[in-house]
Amino acid sequence: MSGPRDKIKTYPLSSRHSLVDRDDLGRPRSAGVSFKDWLCGMPRSFGARGMSELARAIVEARQADRPVIVGLGGHVIKTGCSPYLIDLAQRGLISAIVFNGSVMIHDFELAFAGKTSEDVAQSLGRGEFGMATETAEYLNRFIRQGIEAGRGLGGAVGRGILDLVPPYLKISLLAAIERLGLQAYGVIALGTDILHMHPQFPAELCATGCMRDFDALTQIVAQLDGGVYLNLGSAVLLPEVFLKALSVARNIEGAPTNFTTANLDFIQHYRPTQNVITRPVAQGGQGIAITGHHEILIPMLHQTLVEIVSDAR
Repeated sequence: MSGPRDKIKTYPLSSRHSLVDRDDLGRPRSAGVSFKDWLCGMPRSFGARGMSELARAIVEARQADRPVIVGLGGHVIKTGCSPYLIDLAQRGLISAIVFNGSVMIHDFELAFAGKTSEDVAQSLGRGEFGMATETAEYLNRFIRQGIEAGRGLGGAVGRGILDLVPPYLKISLLAAIERLGLQAYGVIALGTDILHMHPQFPAELCATGCMRDFDALTQIVAQLDGGVYLNLGSAVLLPEVFLKALSVARNIEGAPTNFTTANLDFIQHYRPTQNVITRPVAQGGQGIAITGHHEILIPMLHQTLVEIVSDAR
């Protein structure tokens, strides 16, 4: 029986452009190989290719003295990734960080007590969620004192932790950024963090500090041509903050127009997709989305950067 499909036209497979080549396939390694050899054996496609492109964009940005700005949500801190970010900052591969309120809470608790991330379901049932004495007292004090002294929110908290010299100071990212003379910008949403439940929370001062940091962020974003903005673990707040800072920078300075953005998270949400990896680079540059858990992706990115820098020497 004949039919319309008898008239289909075909072509040789060899003549077709294909998106995957045999050279793109992964190459399994034996036990005991170096990370560099293992990295070279990864597939050259999708997330693996994105990781390599992101690492090279970061290295090239810093070699050209362009900013690498890291946006952070609290999940990154409580999944144990602070040491990797501290090391990258010490190596000069991070220029600045911008963070939401949960970051400073987890960062302080790790530095002060060596532990963080309470069992919300359990403590909420007892009416004790967010009621740890030291977390509220110290952080609200740092915010008040630092912002009254003319600092932004990020600098206020980083300086406060650094001056307190808590038992586990070495694992505080905010203290490390302050010690290294880098910039930390804190932008919060009022009513979202446990500090806001306490009577000593200085709401008006905190808003002032946030706006100081937002203004400073717009200035470094204006220099982002050739640089990198990396969003780690903020699904809503920081993608919105970055988009607004970028709009202000372009309105006033006419720049930047060509840079790299990336979002690393275990789900690719709407706002990071649109406000970090798509809209900002519509005029030039590239946006990279890599999906996976922070406690896997960030160590991989860190070691990839270390290997690239080592090869360049």
